[in-house]
Amino acid sequence: MSGLWLPRHAAERAGLDRRRFLAAGAGTLAVAALGCGSEGPKSAEGLLRAGERLNERVERALFRHNAMNHAPRRAVNTGLRFPSYFVSPRVPVWNEAARGVWRLEIGGLVRRPARLTLGELTELPRTELRLEHFCVEGWSAVAVRTGVLLHELARRADVSPDARYVDFASFDDDYHESWDIESALHPQTMIVYGQDGRMLDPAYGAPARVYSPVKLGYKNTKYLTRITFLAERNGGYWSDVGYEWYGGV
Repeated sequence: MSGLWLPRHAAERAGLDRRRFLAAGAGTLAVAALGCGSEGPKSAEGLLRAGERLNERVERALFRHNAMNHAPRRAVNTGLRFPSYFVSPRVPVWNEAARGVWRLEIGGLVRRPARLTLGELTELPRTELRLEHFCVEGWSAVAVRTGVLLHELARRADVSPDARYVDFASFDDDYHESWDIESALHPQTMIVYGQDGRMLDPAYGAPARVYSPVKLGYKNTKYLTRITFLAERNGGYWSDVGYEWYGGV
């Protein structure tokens, strides 16, 4: 079943994180604990977490800060077939009459906090990249993303050296996910406000969303309202219910 045709966030929910199987040693022990005669998932929780920590160390060791994603030349842009995911009952739309002007708040361990309107965001140095999107199910899709590189926003905010994690929060039913700062500052991690030559559609995360090809889809928060630089990670919508926290590609 192709994730390209699943509605909303169903594709992201359906699959097991393929990256979790990199941790063969601890992961195998954890799976064995779920076999016959076990007490079920609760009894194996410690082993599962140990496996995830080992897997995260493997992924961090493999992560290359200068590795760039280049969508295959022959790959066709997914366009309007690109899946739209959200956790609210319907497509989240920013209601300016009820909420006021949308602003992207940048705070936490920064020396120059900011609150940017969409107009102010679009006036910053603009980047356009044709990138692949990787779903936890294993499929990928291609789109042209337009926006501001996150390391540019971090530079302007003057992030503290103590910041080791970044949390991305949204107005989609309080959805959020936290990242390691190395992935957040990757040269292709963007705050996106345009897709395929036009401003971002509400179905795809308008007014703005985070996107990077170094993270699986569920880590790329849509309907963004706040970026917070942190000393400690604080989980996320899916990682709090069992999805791998690191979520790397």
